[in-house]
Amino acid sequence: MEKYGYRFSFGPWNIHEGADPFGPPVRPSLTFDEKLKVFNDLGFDAVQFHDDDAVPDLDDLSASEIAKQARAMRRRLEDHGLVAEFVAPRLWEHPMTIDGAFTSNDPKAREYAIERSKKAADIGRELGTNLMVLWLAREGTYMREAKDAVQATHRLLEAVNTLLEYDPQLRIAIEPKPNEPMDLAYIPTIGHALALGFQASDPSRVGALVETAHAVLAGLDPADEMSFALAFDKLWSVHLNDQNGLKFDQDRSFGSVDLRRAFNQVRVLDENRFYEKGMVGLDVKALRTQPAELATKHLRNSLHMFLRLVEVVRSLDRERINELIAARDYEELDWLILSALTGG
Repeated sequence: MEKYGYRFSFGPWNIHEGADPFGPPVRPSLTFDEKLKVFNDLGFDAVQFHDDDAVPDLDDLSASEIAKQARAMRRRLEDHGLVAEFVAPRLWEHPMTIDGAFTSNDPKAREYAIERSKKAADIGRELGTNLMVLWLAREGTYMREAKDAVQATHRLLEAVNTLLEYDPQLRIAIEPKPNEPMDLAYIPTIGHALALGFQASDPSRVGALVETAHAVLAGLDPADEMSFALAFDKLWSVHLNDQNGLKFDQDRSFGSVDLRRAFNQVRVLDENRFYEKGMVGLDVKALRTQPAELATKHLRNSLHMFLRLVEVVRSLDRERINELIAARDYEELDWLILSALTGG
């Protein structure tokens, strides 16, 4: 399979049991080693990690125990020819983070979030990656009056600075989302993420991750969000998927809802040589109706769709496109793109 210079990743949570907020699991769990085999079988290169994907129950372990387990995980990756793309602290499931993590009103909760994130940095170092993704899942509020948003913003910046100081090699990619699980999120868009990063103690080590569905949920175009980050050389990773309107975060297979939207994401990534800068990450879920033995096709479909769209992007007649742009004949440009996408 020709990858055109790209490397691909996904997280173990992308192979899941099919539970949703309205129903229990519908498929059996797979062990981590069984999931690693899927990475190999489908042609992926790297694993995205939450901290406890790599080191389960890390809150109950000493620093030396965490390091030992992380080193063992790295050996398992190497045995499968894989690497870790990033490690993200899981700051949204612990009872301490009910009212937020870095922005909680409870100083003990904020302290827990910082210490948990430092452990995630330690795990990343042992896994051979200096990239941490911060999905600020509960950094927001259900009621505006319950938190001081100005103070919360400063607390987010303080947390980023604390982590940068803790590990001088650490790079942080902030992943914005406008809502869910919190009703009102403090970092809803890439613009917010980059503004925070540019105020950090070392802005060169703070970038962003764009997720397709999160941009759509904010009412924005994912390709434009990617382009904004690319303009400042701050797009360090992506989570490609698809989204059917302003609903819950669906994580549909890439290109399965809006092919033109998917095309434009691939176009801006390829035209800006993203394959030289970062990995193409997926964050996709199998449909709940998918039988267990068929519950990895969403990953296959998403990877193959990306590569097919790379072929479309690179097959376009650039000279003709420039002529149409110069003539402001955007209807003809529209038809050229539609023809390319439909094989016309």
